[in-house]
Amino acid sequence: MSFFEVHDPVFGQYVMGNAPVKQLATGFDWVEGPVWFGDAGCLLFSDIPNNRILRWTPEGGITTYRAPSHYANGHTRDKQGRLISCEHGMRRVTRTELDGRITVIADSYNGKPLNSPNDVIVKSDGSIWFSDPHYGIMTNYEGFASEQENPCVVYRADPDTGALDVVVEDMNCPNGLAFSPDEALLYVADTGRMFSDDAQHIRVYDVSDDGVANGRHFHTIDPGAADGIRVDTDGNLWSSAADGVHCIAPDGRLLGKIFVPELVSNICFGGRAKHQLYITATTSVYRVTLNRAGVQFP
Repeated sequence: MSFFEVHDPVFGQYVMGNAPVKQLATGFDWVEGPVWFGDAGCLLFSDIPNNRILRWTPEGGITTYRAPSHYANGHTRDKQGRLISCEHGMRRVTRTELDGRITVIADSYNGKPLNSPNDVIVKSDGSIWFSDPHYGIMTNYEGFASEQENPCVVYRADPDTGALDVVVEDMNCPNGLAFSPDEALLYVADTGRMFSDDAQHIRVYDVSDDGVANGRHFHTIDPGAADGIRVDTDGNLWSSAADGVHCIAPDGRLLGKIFVPELVSNICFGGRAKHQLYITATTSVYRVTLNRAGVQFP
């Protein structure tokens, strides 16, 4: 059985038939938020229901990075290499300083607690952009069941003051985020409200110093829905899906698929040349080597 399905001949240049989708670790409950630390040669990711952040290295396998993690979900790194995390349990976004201290970036808006920050990216100007759907407060599985007091939107945070601006508010439940390589575009996955029949799709926005504008449909994942998304150096969007990972051209065309035997939650690029795709999928973590590099800090 092939690991790949080519929908456009260009996708054949991105994947290699002798590079398998390899399971690196398994036995978790619901893994999310992979982020590669090239300087440390490790992958961090969240095992949300078990309230921990785990570390994987080629030499040592799985170890615990942080427990409790306050039911952390998505992660990224800023320009200084610091870990930026979304925490369902504390309903906040935090930064782990280089000395290990935890700085709270944002935990409220208009005097009300955030919902459950989910995914996060950092722009080259240092601003922190994160989605705030309600998934982490709807049940006690990935946090604590609580009342929703703010709408489900995407925020932009000042990294020094924590001041928040709403940049996307025309979605049911924004989730995964990614900038185009030149940061002129913002992609956002809308996975819909829990227990609803909302439309699920990826939207794209034009980015300016004032925020975003001209939101429009970009692509609809089938089967399943987009959750975590990342961009490569050619501007292609790579998205989680029910059957694996889909690669989508900048014009919205499906180029191809990487099949994964579990429901994929999120992805990130890593490895020595940022040419390996790390995949969190339900109970396991996978990796596949590509002939393409990802855009990722640092």
